[in-house]
Amino acid sequence: MSGPLLLAIVVALIGLASAGLYLRSRQWVKAALVLLAAAGLALLVADPTVPGERAQASARAPASEPSIQLDFPRQLALGRTFSLTLKRSQPLASWRLQLLDENGSLLAQTSASGAEASVSWLPPVAEAMVLQARVLDAAGKPLEQGPVPLDVRESVPLQVQGRFGAPSFDAQALNQLLLTSNANLDWQLTLGKTVTRAETPRSTMAVPELIVIDAAHFESLATSARQALLAQVGQGVPLVVLAGNARDAGVWSRELLLPLSPQEPAVLQPLPGLELSTVALRPSSNARSAWSANASDKPWLWHRPWQRGRIVWLGLSDWHRHAINAPQLLGSWWQTVLDQAGLRQQREAQWVFPDAMPLVGDRAVVCLRGGAGELTAEVPADKVRLQLQRRADRADDACAALWPRAAGWMVIAPADGKLASARMYVFSQDAWPQWQRGIKREGAEALAAAAALAAAHSTAAAVPVPAWLFALLFGLGALALWWRERR
Repeated sequence: MSGPLLLAIVVALIGLASAGLYLRSRQWVKAALVLLAAAGLALLVADPTVPGERAQASARAPASEPSIQLDFPRQLALGRTFSLTLKRSQPLASWRLQLLDENGSLLAQTSASGAEASVSWLPPVAEAMVLQARVLDAAGKPLEQGPVPLDVRESVPLQVQGRFGAPSFDAQALNQLLLTSNANLDWQLTLGKTVTRAETPRSTMAVPELIVIDAAHFESLATSARQALLAQVGQGVPLVVLAGNARDAGVWSRELLLPLSPQEPAVLQPLPGLELSTVALRPSSNARSAWSANASDKPWLWHRPWQRGRIVWLGLSDWHRHAINAPQLLGSWWQTVLDQAGLRQQREAQWVFPDAMPLVGDRAVVCLRGGAGELTAEVPADKVRLQLQRRADRADDACAALWPRAAGWMVIAPADGKLASARMYVFSQDAWPQWQRGIKREGAEALAAAAALAAAHSTAAAVPVPAWLFALLFGLGALALWWRERR
């Protein structure tokens, strides 16, 4: 306890004792004046403070120099569409974004107005490549250009179990689409009461990673078979229901609490150029239902959790019409459906590269998700050994830092050889100057915001209360008491 505070307590006790003596003789006014004077003197001695205003996060300062932000995957499975998005700090009325191959040939381009543009491209082969992205103004003058590294890997075969209660062109088109993507299929199609066409998997399928059924199959199952199917979903296997041949709304309401009602068919475009038809029985909005859909983005796809798994109701049909003339577009759409299903393929430990743009000579971080131990990093003119260690800020990763000495692909591989190698691209110091500027600015803003947040949650600086207020309080009480004693 500080000296001024102790002295203030003594003054307050003396004041209380004096007031008590006045109260014993029923001198109420003098007792009140003693308390007033003692309070003023005690506060004057204690020198109290009050909390000041909390710190406020400063507004983002306008960028004086132009910068950009690039967003694209560094690694991609063969068969998936590569997308690159570029955001400018200073919008332009008219500009173009181009994606070029390693020889400078145009792969994709888009015209834009404003601050953001995106291009997409489907890689034809699995290999490590360094594409180029180029920004042009309205007159075709290059504004910015730099490397876009992409490591395309062979996709791991998806383990799919398909069960269909009636033949359909859509199911056949989906079968071909999955076979083209190298999926391992266990496919059964009911052609009649006693006729079933089966396609056995080319390799052993212990547990499927995805189950696809049509509505007719689910409606025709016995109660015990439905329970067995839903138990499999509950173990974590996502279920996608093709709703084109749904007929019995009562089954879905009773078994899955899915409220269905007949609705007029319509034509929707889930992707530009992909016209599909809505199904006859569609879910109706119910605030208490476990089913949900994104009404503005995907009103045709409803989903709900089922224990550890997920069930998806696909309310579109007639995609087989695009299987021949737009297979890539159809594949991209189906990939969004599978993403909504929460597809989780079994994977070994994964390499993670947290840095958006590793630069030559700068510190870079390499992480392994789901593993730890010694690893080897190899580059054309360098070879180092790193020890992966757990980090508090990345609970699932074991990480190590290195300082690359050369630009280009760096091959990362574990020393024991049990995991597949990965590639990290190292940029030269002169690559993408506007992107480097944007990364530095974003980092500085993040640090400033964190500091402001910490200051806002910490104890604000104390502001002392003016001492003259307490001196005035003590003086008035003492003078009033002296005047009463003189009467």
